Amino acid sequence: MTETWGYIDSGKSNPYYNMALDEKLMEWHREGKTPPIVRFYGWEPATLSVGYFQKVEKDIDLEAVKRHGLGFVRRPTGGRAVLHEDELTYSVIVSEDHPQMPDSVTEAYRVISQGLLEGFIDLGLDASFSVPRSEEERNNLKNPRSAVCFDASSWYELVVEGRKIAGSAQTRQKGVVLQHGSIILSLDEDKLFDVFNYPSERVRERMQRSFKNKAVAIEELLGEKIDVEQAKEAFRTGFEKGLGIDLIPYILSEEEGKEIEKLMEEKYSTDAWNFKS
Repeated sequence: MTETWGYIDSGKSNPYYNMALDEKLMEWHREGKTPPIVRFYGWEPATLSVGYFQKVEKDIDLEAVKRHGLGFVRRPTGGRAVLHEDELTYSVIVSEDHPQMPDSVTEAYRVISQGLLEGFIDLGLDASFSVPRSEEERNNLKNPRSAVCFDASSWYELVVEGRKIAGSAQTRQKGVVLQHGSIILSLDEDKLFDVFNYPSERVRERMQRSFKNKAVAIEELLGEKIDVEQAKEAFRTGFEKGLGIDLIPYILSEEEGKEIEKLMEEKYSTDAWNFKS
C-alpha cells in the first residue's frame, strides 16, 4: 500500500512566514502531530535568503537589496544566498528514521531530490544528478569561492547539460530532516549579481560571465514561459513518483496559524536572527 504524506501549497507569503512555517512543520512532525510533508510556496516580495552560517556584512550589499525592493531573511539551513523571485520553492519535512531516509546527508539529498528529478523529466527536460568526480570539484564544494548559491553544483544537485537547475539546502534538527530549495522558472541575473559585495567590478564581471555556464532557468531551457501552476503540477507528480507516495492536502488549523505568526514575530522578522554574525 502506498504511503500517504501531507501536501501544502501555501502560495506567496512574506519571507518571515515562509521560514517560520518550515520550522513549525519540523516541530509538529517531531511531536507526531503531522505526517511527512511536501510543501510548495512563493515569495512576496521577491526575497534574498542567506544561509544559516553566512556573514551578511561580508557577502551582501544591503543597499542594493533595499534598492531592488527585496525582502531579506536568514534560512535555518546552510548554503549560500538565493534570490527568490520567479520560482517554485519546495520543502520536504520527514523523520530521520523514516524507512526511506538514509543516514548520510548526501544520500538523503539523493532520495528527496528524486522527486525533483521526476518533475524536471515531466516538464520535458533531460535532467540528471551532478556527482563531482575530480578531487578539485570535491574541494570546491568544501571551499566555495562565491556567495551565490547557484554558482556551483554540489553532490546530487540537478543539472541539465552540465548546468545547475535547482538549488537545495538541508538541515536536521532533533530527528527531523528539512530539505528546501528553489526551482528557478526564470532568472534576472543582473539583479542577482547586484546584491553581492565584490572586491572589484572586474571580479563581478568575471563571476557573472562564469555563472552563465554553471546555472540555468527552466524557461531558458524550454525556450518558453512556464507557468508556476504548471510547475506545481509537474513537481507534485514528481514527488509522488520519486518517493513512491500519495500526497493528500494538509490544511493548517487556526491554532497552527497563530503558532506560525508567533515564531515569525519572535525570530524570523528580527535583526538579531537575520543579521547575526
